[in-house]
Amino acid sequence: PADRLRAALDALLDGLPERSTAAAVERLIHHYRGRTPTDAPILRDRADAAAYAAYRMPATFGAVSAALRALAARTPGWAPASHLDVGGGTGAAVWAADAVWPGGRPVTVLDWAGPALDLGRELSRGPGAPPALRASEWRRARLAPGLDLPAAELVTVSYVLGELTAETRDAVVDAVARTAGRVAVFVEPGTPEGFARIRRVRERLTGAGMTLLAPCPHDGECPIVPGADWCHFAARIGRSALHRRIKGGELGHEDEKYSWAAAARPPLPAGASPAPVRIVRRPRVRKGLVLLDLCTRDDGLRERTVTRRDREAYRAARRATWGDAAESPPGAGDAAPDTDG
Repeated sequence: PADRLRAALDALLDGLPERSTAAAVERLIHHYRGRTPTDAPILRDRADAAAYAAYRMPATFGAVSAALRALAARTPGWAPASHLDVGGGTGAAVWAADAVWPGGRPVTVLDWAGPALDLGRELSRGPGAPPALRASEWRRARLAPGLDLPAAELVTVSYVLGELTAETRDAVVDAVARTAGRVAVFVEPGTPEGFARIRRVRERLTGAGMTLLAPCPHDGECPIVPGADWCHFAARIGRSALHRRIKGGELGHEDEKYSWAAAARPPLPAGASPAPVRIVRRPRVRKGLVLLDLCTRDDGLRERTVTRRDREAYRAARRATWGDAAESPPGAGDAAPDTDG
């Protein structure tokens, strides 16, 4: 699926003037790294939308795909019958959803930036586009208090809350909580600010009666101390030749850090349950042991040491990666959590 999206982007953006696109990318980078919400669309014209697609769409696709795969692992046997992508822009999240749950379904992408919607619609009708996108609806709407959303089984909101004022963020989250037929998924950059927004999302979704499915193992208060640390994960993203030229990079990949939350409205999908334990940092492999930083259902943040003496747990810990769910806490040796960020 990532290769299919890359090919579609390369075909659509072929002949793009790289100097002007690189300048547009620099402007977008400056904005996305800033901390002042505009409460207005960032993508002003087709050049901006093309620059965004070349610069950000592969990373957004990768992060949302990773989040949705983790969600799918917590909801075996369930697939969304319909999908609404709020603030979806060029449609990375609907490509990601099709990669996790292939097949046709009604899809609506809602955004307030007309140029992004136009480009996303072109991608969805182009070569290699999945069937779910070919009949998708691309609808322009202002993200503001009073937002009225169409119902859908799956609602995604990715990389858009940072563009909004605090009041509008809350209004969008509340609208999603009212609308989501089954599951809502929010994804933000894996920065302290992005995690703070996800933390607020988490509080409002549970306050609206939804149940957290991932990545959190519980619905209780987040154990991370604000300002001391933040919860985030990483997805490895392959870079195309166009991507490398636009971003001025040489490596064939990059790591996209993201924070996210997924919640479901009761009754939960059949077989759905939160992970009892989540690995929240890259496992640290030492001679004869592995150190795991865990978020647990009942004991908050814990550091767990898995030694070679427990062969099965040790093998599992060595294979584990950042963000994995651990069905039962492996090993022993609890210690105070590491909070170095």
